[in-house]
Amino acid sequence: MDHHGHGMDMADLPPFSFSRLFEIGGDGFFLAGCLLLAALYGWGVWRLARRGDRWPVGRAVSFFLGVASIFAVTCTGLNDYGMVLFTAHMAQHMVISMVSPVLLLLGAPVTLLLRALPAGGRARRLAVRLLHSRYARLVTSVFFTIPLFVASLYGLYFTPLFDFLMESRAGHIAMMVHFLAVGLVFFFPIMGVDPGPHRPGYLMRMLELFATMPFHAFFGIALMMASEPMVDTFADPPASLAVEALSDQSSAGGMAWAFSEIPTVVVLIALVVQWYVSEERRARRLDRTADRDGDQDLAAYNAYLASLQARG
Repeated sequence: MDHHGHGMDMADLPPFSFSRLFEIGGDGFFLAGCLLLAALYGWGVWRLARRGDRWPVGRAVSFFLGVASIFAVTCTGLNDYGMVLFTAHMAQHMVISMVSPVLLLLGAPVTLLLRALPAGGRARRLAVRLLHSRYARLVTSVFFTIPLFVASLYGLYFTPLFDFLMESRAGHIAMMVHFLAVGLVFFFPIMGVDPGPHRPGYLMRMLELFATMPFHAFFGIALMMASEPMVDTFADPPASLAVEALSDQSSAGGMAWAFSEIPTVVVLIALVVQWYVSEERRARRLDRTADRDGDQDLAAYNAYLASLQARG
């Protein structure tokens, strides 16, 4: 069967090799999407540079790495293998939902957009209104993001919905877009780089981050321990790949488990660094205030202690 109109019969797929992962192919929809994302971000940086504003290089690098990660899993040979191999599909899913969103968000695209759009212009007002709308508050709420993140694993893979989506090109695109969108709304309030309707404290963000780990781990273990194929799409891999369905499923489960740990640690380190930097900034601000007013707070406190002593 020729999936997605990729021009390749999946039954004739050559044995899996890393060299094939570097072959450009996959889906034109995602190629266009990656080019559009990169162009829009580049336009924003150019707008700022033209008026003499500097945009942090690290943020730009992070965003373009995020775009590159989407390209790597949807516009290369991996996409063909992802149609018939559970491990290849799981690599796509984990990267596009756990790695790409983190890299894109570290690029602070919302901040760049707000700074690049003309001040007082209609587009900027609309962006700010949307950012602080009831809809934005809902989709970035912990009561929405965590259930959605968990349901994307169990509600998709352990129901007939997955096989239905994998039958068509449009279904596969919709699934990948869904994974990316879920990752973005889940990590957006946690990363806290861009302005948003919810900005929980650092401790709360860490708790949100850890809340999904048991679900991810259990999902991976369920795939690893299963005694029969749990997804029909991957129950009969092409003979040319010389892969056994159960071992492929078990490897996919191990990948899902590992991916719940690795990006979590990276995000946790980023949060700790952000927390440290914000505390340093706060301490410097307090020092400047003390220098300006001659440490009035301390003087007032000492006067208060002296008055208590005199009264005693």
